[in-house]
Amino acid sequence: MLLTQPDNPTPNERYQLLLSALTELGRPEDFQNIIELFSPPQDITKINPAGSCKHIKVGILGGGLAGLSAAFELRKLGFDITIFEAEEERIGGRVYTHFFDEFKSLYGELGPMRIPVSHETVWHYMDLLRLKTRPFVQFQPNAFIFVRDVRLRQDDGGESVQQKIYPFFDMTPEERATLWPEFFELIFDETLQEMPPEIRRELLEVLPIYSPEILALDTLNFRELMQAKGLSEGAIEMLSNIQPFVEAFLYLNFLDELGPEYAASYFYMYEILDGMVQLPLALHQAILSPLPPYGYDDIPAHLLGNVHWKSGHYITGLSQSIPGGSVQVDYLNKKKKCKGEDTFDFVICTLPFSSLQRVELNPIFKSRKMQAISEVNYASAQKTIMLCRHRFWETGDMSERILGGGSVTDLPIATIWYPSDHAYPINLEENLWGFRPGTSPYEPGVLLASYNWTQEAIRVGNTPGPTRFEDIKRQVEKVHGLPEGYLDSIVLDYKTVHWNREPLFLGAFAFYEPQQKSLFNFVSAEPDYHGRVHFAGEHVSAIRQWMQGSLKTGMEAANAVAKICSHYVS
Repeated sequence: MLLTQPDNPTPNERYQLLLSALTELGRPEDFQNIIELFSPPQDITKINPAGSCKHIKVGILGGGLAGLSAAFELRKLGFDITIFEAEEERIGGRVYTHFFDEFKSLYGELGPMRIPVSHETVWHYMDLLRLKTRPFVQFQPNAFIFVRDVRLRQDDGGESVQQKIYPFFDMTPEERATLWPEFFELIFDETLQEMPPEIRRELLEVLPIYSPEILALDTLNFRELMQAKGLSEGAIEMLSNIQPFVEAFLYLNFLDELGPEYAASYFYMYEILDGMVQLPLALHQAILSPLPPYGYDDIPAHLLGNVHWKSGHYITGLSQSIPGGSVQVDYLNKKKKCKGEDTFDFVICTLPFSSLQRVELNPIFKSRKMQAISEVNYASAQKTIMLCRHRFWETGDMSERILGGGSVTDLPIATIWYPSDHAYPINLEENLWGFRPGTSPYEPGVLLASYNWTQEAIRVGNTPGPTRFEDIKRQVEKVHGLPEGYLDSIVLDYKTVHWNREPLFLGAFAFYEPQQKSLFNFVSAEPDYHGRVHFAGEHVSAIRQWMQGSLKTGMEAANAVAKICSHYVS
């Protein structure tokens, strides 16, 4: 039975939600493994005493979540930390909350927008920094499926899709008798149930060698897995139309979708009040404040390390002249338009491999890591948010209004996501959401009007700005059955990010191609330059695409540096 989600859940409440989801999936035995695998590593002060690493210099390349978490932990031991961040105006890396008003009350998420209850490391920092959360509505029955010019309300059971959309596709008689959610049970649930729990947990581990079951799946893209399950091309095409993520990732590694399904990531989700950027902002404040308000309660201020934040500094080179010696970081100061260099005892590199490829290395890293930097796939993503005069999607009665959740379509915009800030859970078993007290559909709101990936992201994202904006408005109108031009008087402003065109990232997130997990996951996370350069970021984690992977690998890299430094303080 699905449970109602409270605001600001306690750890115990989150555990109950996760266990409820896993029980619904028939895998309650996975609970302990998931909690263990997503939990933060041991506290760094268990490795060395607080303040014991004064005068040891660490350079952190990149000020996103991985760099911020690494700095947060290293500061406990007194390290002298310098963070190089190429962005000049914004904190957070790919965590990108765009504010439309000066009071920062009207905003949308152009990067991460939701946090599963199982992502223990994310919750560790949110609880530590006292950030407030509310439910993110993942499924809303009043949202739309708009495929082949047929408009349906979301259909949890699948009967409406079966009756009105199946006829467009060349499916077998057996497939036509199968409701579409049952196809996903076959694809994901059956695949997971075929493996014992100790094998399933490898989906969330970075290992030098994987079990034969994982290695076999690592060779398959999403299409090949569905073919292996016996689905016809007509059924695959149908699923690709009603669930755009299927089409987007058809030729990428199936394991990268199976991992989040194993962790029941899409059942119970949350968002941070006032925007996801509050997490990197709180970490940024904590590492730079002489007297941090939260996070270092048991450590006297004089033991904390100093953190130097260098914004507008673009990394151009890394070198190590003596094997095992210090590491030189070359950079371009974009503000002063001059080059510089600094030398560090250790470096933690959080740069995405897509941009690390442009950094000059002397000597180059180990052969397999260089191969990973060159070959690891980064998926494209495009998001366009619209500031609306009023929330047209929230009007109507209980059977019409859309409070959170998302609509899907075979149009290029792919998915539309509605804000969850007005949604209050009434009965999740029946997917009933009401208005929070004091809220109204006649308030301004921000609609995520288009969120798509891979080919569609490239096509929509590369359309010239004014044309793209007009196209997206017209498509949103079609999905909602609104007259053409209706949104022209409703939409006040918009913002688009196409992550492939962001020069510091050149892609939205790492999404492996077949065989890349076994080839590159372990070597991507290995240190180089004789233990002097360490790596962190979602791209080296076992759970790519999520903030969990960035934060946990940042902590792990900090702990690895602390362990090497133990002989300095013993």
